[in-house]
Amino acid sequence: MSRAVLSLGSNLGDRLAFLKSVIKEFGPAVVAVSSVYETKPWGVTDQPDFLNAVCIVDDPARDHRAWLRAGQELERAAGRVRERRWGPRTLDVDVVTVDGVRSDDPELLLPHPGTPDRASVLIPWLEIEPDAELPGHGPIRELLAALPEADREGVRRVGDLRA
Repeated sequence: MSRAVLSLGSNLGDRLAFLKSVIKEFGPAVVAVSSVYETKPWGVTDQPDFLNAVCIVDDPARDHRAWLRAGQELERAAGRVRERRWGPRTLDVDVVTVDGVRSDDPELLLPHPGTPDRASVLIPWLEIEPDAELPGHGPIRELLAALPEADREGVRRVGDLRA
């Protein structure tokens, strides 16, 4: 079994369609999908707002590197261009965690290092897996509660990926 939590984001083009493309591509491997949330950009703030979601996928044929490669391929198919770190993008597929694997490989840091500080990941993940824990950091419910209230309030539910 290879169970992964993936964080999805888009702030260029048809944002919702790009997020839906991930769910469609992974098809039967998708175990759970959060609602869609709109958030202000993080890191580089002079860009459009993001749509974000989290999905849980499970496929015994994929390990953590295979999930990374699959996400990168979906980003390429969506026309993602990497011009600057945290810059605008058609699609971002981050591997948050895979079966509790820890990795300090620069190509794939696990768990994803930004997760404990990002309400845009924690809120959708909490929606679909209330008892989830981020390896090495603890329950996501507690991580979310530790964030500033303004961060939590900046994540607004706006839709559904399964509709």
